[in-house]
Amino acid sequence: MWRVKGMPLAPATGHGPLDGMRLAVKDLFAVTGFAVGGGNPEWLAEALPAAEDAPAVARLRAAGAVVQGIAHTDELAYSLSGTNLHYGTPPNPAAPGLVTGGSSSGPASAVATGHADIGLGTDTGGSIRVPASCCGLFGLRPTHGSVPVEGVLPLAPSFDTVGWITRDARTLAAVGDVLLPPGPQAPPSRLLAIGGTAEQAAGFGLPVAEASVPTWDDPDPLLLAFRQVQAAEAWRAHGAWIEAHPRALGADVEGRFRFGANVSPAEEDAARARIAAWRDELLDRLGGDAWLVLPAGGPGHPRQLSPAGRDDWRRETLRCAVPASAFGLPSVSVPTGAAPPAGLAFVAPPGHDRALLRLLDGR
Repeated sequence: MWRVKGMPLAPATGHGPLDGMRLAVKDLFAVTGFAVGGGNPEWLAEALPAAEDAPAVARLRAAGAVVQGIAHTDELAYSLSGTNLHYGTPPNPAAPGLVTGGSSSGPASAVATGHADIGLGTDTGGSIRVPASCCGLFGLRPTHGSVPVEGVLPLAPSFDTVGWITRDARTLAAVGDVLLPPGPQAPPSRLLAIGGTAEQAAGFGLPVAEASVPTWDDPDPLLLAFRQVQAAEAWRAHGAWIEAHPRALGADVEGRFRFGANVSPAEEDAARARIAAWRDELLDRLGGDAWLVLPAGGPGHPRQLSPAGRDDWRRETLRCAVPASAFGLPSVSVPTGAAPPAGLAFVAPPGHDRALLRLLDGR
């Protein structure tokens, strides 16, 4: 669960709505006096202690939160599994023996086990929403760019966001009050349910209509375009280090990075254009007064499945997570109470983060 832990590791620097809350910080964020390890021991060995907190960490400490520790991540945040070749698998008390999901695996585990109240992480392709779903927690991926990413080890800047995981909706909203800019708070007039979520969505007291969305009905083109842009950016960020450190990463993670080395500039530009067109299409469908509701992850659990089944789980999970990631939209995962745990994801238009949190906190 922890790379390093204290009693606490770093105290609060002020007082506010988060007084006394314990913070588990994903090992991508700068915390004063500690190096960023990125989930890899070779990376950690070469890193220098941070001179100052990442802005997101600084804001939370100023609001009264204490840094309980720095929590593990999948290597360089490029995985959804919640496993790490070097540091192992954090526990998931909501589903003993099953993984937490990732890449914000350590923060999710710390919150799920009660060792922290807030898990501060990142979400590029689902890395907040997937572990929240797997651990029966609440998790928010904010609108892209709404929370500063300075002082955070990047993966794919076009999609990287700072997000957080909590055990309850009230704490999720309290963190939002500290980190999010002002924005609309009114609920939508209707919910558009896809992926068989209409019955669950009806419990939120809003009109629900089953919907058909092209990027859900035929997700492969969007998943490919997202993968091309994500991997190309990830290779630009870390390719030189990977070339200089052969076999330092797990083979699956390194393979994802190396895919980006073979994405041509023309392919990347074309992928970006397709993503922009699909984004406009979806926002036109939402019309400013509707939100999407869909599963937060694929059916089943990767630890319970065959290798082929795990590949299917990853694809189906990306099918659920990538639209919000690719289009820069806020999305929150809400536990459904299923066993093993699963999440229901709401996706809102850009800037409606506080409205998402208000809907949950007022339920």
